[in-house]
Amino acid sequence: MSHSLCRSIFHIVFSTKERRNLIPRASLDTTWAYIAAIARNHEMRVFAVGGMQDHVHALIEIPPEMAPADAVRILKCNSSRWLRESVRLFSWQTGYAGFSVSPSQTGRVVRYVARQAEHHARYSFDEELRAILKAAGIGVPIGFDDTAPEGAQDI
Repeated sequence: MSHSLCRSIFHIVFSTKERRNLIPRASLDTTWAYIAAIARNHEMRVFAVGGMQDHVHALIEIPPEMAPADAVRILKCNSSRWLRESVRLFSWQTGYAGFSVSPSQTGRVVRYVARQAEHHARYSFDEELRAILKAAGIGVPIGFDDTAPEGAQDI
């Protein structure tokens, strides 16, 4: 085949160690910009990066030859090194959540990432993760019950 097309768009979510508020509130916008720059430096297309003091959402398109786990490793390793300059004991929690996103739905996810502060005024991180999993049609992990809070599925 002489020409190929592959679009790999992912909504990636990862949290700080023990979901503690380790990202300084005053540094949130700078942190999101830094993570976006890391992604761009590694040939990822960035649609949105945002979150809260205890977790990050990134909507990225990765190169066809890059695995989602490698993209997350790049983002977490480089950003944790930078964050430790201001937060000595900074660390990301092991693991991440990653969901493929249709190109037709990127606008919806960009809006969701942009409204994290508003969203978390209503839902906890656990409720949010449960809603994301439900919207993606994925079963709820062990330790979560099977019911999402009213309205949480409307991400």
